Amino acid sequence: MAYIADLRARVGHRPLILTSASGALIDKAGAVLLQERADTGDWGFPGGYMDYGETFAQTLVREFKEDAGLMVAPVKLLQLQDSDLYTYPNGDQVQPVNAFYLVRLLSQDDYPVKPAETVRTARFPLTGQPPRFFNQQHAAMWTVARDYFRQHRAEIIR
Repeated sequence: MAYIADLRARVGHRPLILTSASGALIDKAGAVLLQERADTGDWGFPGGYMDYGETFAQTLVREFKEDAGLMVAPVKLLQLQDSDLYTYPNGDQVQPVNAFYLVRLLSQDDYPVKPAETVRTARFPLTGQPPRFFNQQHAAMWTVARDYFRQHRAEIIR
């Protein structure tokens, strides 16, 4: 986060293109893990912005641990998203370029989450109504995860 804080100190709220990674952890019943965000109270997929020098996969693993307290591994890139624009409540403007992955759980250990980022995590059935999302990009990720589960359910159940 120091990288982005340093950029913001230099450019203020001006628009930035930032790279990020997030993931869908889907269980055998077709429920996906989501994070209730501390900044807005809305829901989203665990993930976040890259630190300088990281890869998408490294960012995904680090952010999942920070946001959800879980150790995961990327399985498959589901979508590269680059068309959304967003203004945070504090006025920061971004065009997030996000790599959205299907992930698998590596460890049942619970790691401490960052309370400044996550209120709680919960599972939501992909066959049901989605919660209120943080932004349009996360709503689009829901659709991608839902469609992937519908088409590849047999693979996930194994």
